[in-house]
Amino acid sequence: MTTTTPAADARTHIIQRRRAVVASTVGTTIEWYDFFLYGTAAALVFPKVFFPEQSPLAGTLAAFSTQFVGFAARPIGAAIFGHFGDRVGRKATLITTLMLMGIATFLIGCLPSTSTIGLSAAVLLVLLRVVQGIGVGGEWGGSVLMSMEWGSERRRGFMASWPQVGVPVGLLLSTGMVRLVSGATGDNFDTWGWRIPFLVSFVLVLIGLYVRLNVMESPDFAKIKQTRTVHRAPTWEVIKRQPLEIITSAFIRMAEQAPFYLFITFVLAYGTEELKFQRNELLNDTLVAAALGLFSVPFFGHLSDVIGRRVMYGIGIACTAIFAFPYYGLLNTRNSGLVLLAIVISLLVHDMMYGPQAALIAESFGTNVRYSGAGLGYQLASVIAGGPAPLIAAAILSRTGSSTWISWYIVGCAVLSAIALVLMPRGRGAEPATPAAAR
Repeated sequence: MTTTTPAADARTHIIQRRRAVVASTVGTTIEWYDFFLYGTAAALVFPKVFFPEQSPLAGTLAAFSTQFVGFAARPIGAAIFGHFGDRVGRKATLITTLMLMGIATFLIGCLPSTSTIGLSAAVLLVLLRVVQGIGVGGEWGGSVLMSMEWGSERRRGFMASWPQVGVPVGLLLSTGMVRLVSGATGDNFDTWGWRIPFLVSFVLVLIGLYVRLNVMESPDFAKIKQTRTVHRAPTWEVIKRQPLEIITSAFIRMAEQAPFYLFITFVLAYGTEELKFQRNELLNDTLVAAALGLFSVPFFGHLSDVIGRRVMYGIGIACTAIFAFPYYGLLNTRNSGLVLLAIVISLLVHDMMYGPQAALIAESFGTNVRYSGAGLGYQLASVIAGGPAPLIAAAILSRTGSSTWISWYIVGCAVLSAIALVLMPRGRGAEPATPAAAR
């Protein structure tokens, strides 16, 4: 009979912890590469490829509408994969979501244009966007939990922030790829060059699958399997028993997610169409800001372990509201250096919330409903915050011809987040939710 020493067990745990962090971060990087790539293409290319008969503004609104469809599908993905993540396990579910997202992105790169097959092109684009949204909706909760549940309780903010780093890395890779291909293909980028970044996604998915297959199930989930406290219907269980936690988890993201998609997606349309900047100049600025996120996201996650998650998150909300008017003030100067400063600060302010956000939301739910509860709360924000944000900003700009009311929109999002943060119940930590009711 083979036995292991405590030292050997500790070494194994450390190795698995590192693998879990890497696998979660690599996976979310790929997922967000795919998702951000769509947003960039929606701002720069899709109006011409899929809505060529529309005016520039109408084409942009139509493209952002297809983007919103993906956001609307994310809570569906959270409900579906949250169920299996809390029933079957984090690892198997994460492999499925990664494949789903990668295949949909690859197929978008293969889509014929409207000039080739007519309206069917836009319909297929919407369907694939729905698949993307379902994949991302199921991805976030599992990635965060896989990393957080392998870490210690006193460092949950830091551990859960690493999958969040997948956002700046994915943004960096997608923007960098568009920038590289745009420069290499020149005028052909709008006809066929834009497809290359989408097709490259398939290679990234293979890398992600290899990494994730080498990670063990999280110890917290293994424990609830061993103690037989797994719910038969975890998604319904958490909706029934913790509705306030789900709702407040969604609304605290108003100040983080809605402005974020103005900062990285709408800014491309606003900068090229209203301010007459070159596309590649704005992409370069976004690359610089995304690179800083590699350090700021885990830093603010760590800081939340020191000063408290709610305090750190509240500081981020306040800074977002304060920067709403200076952001567009800097952009409207049309000065390249000040535009870069605006984009960099905007993402830094975002990271003050995004770093501690994963642990703040996940700790609100017990282990056996955590995938479902955290995923639902997080992804519902996509319907009320991130999804409509570029559409709302474009509509405001069309109606007023000014960025002033877009800034007020950002302030309004911050106010709603502050209220939700105050109302959000204290977390349940590592305890299973209602173990007596577990079946």
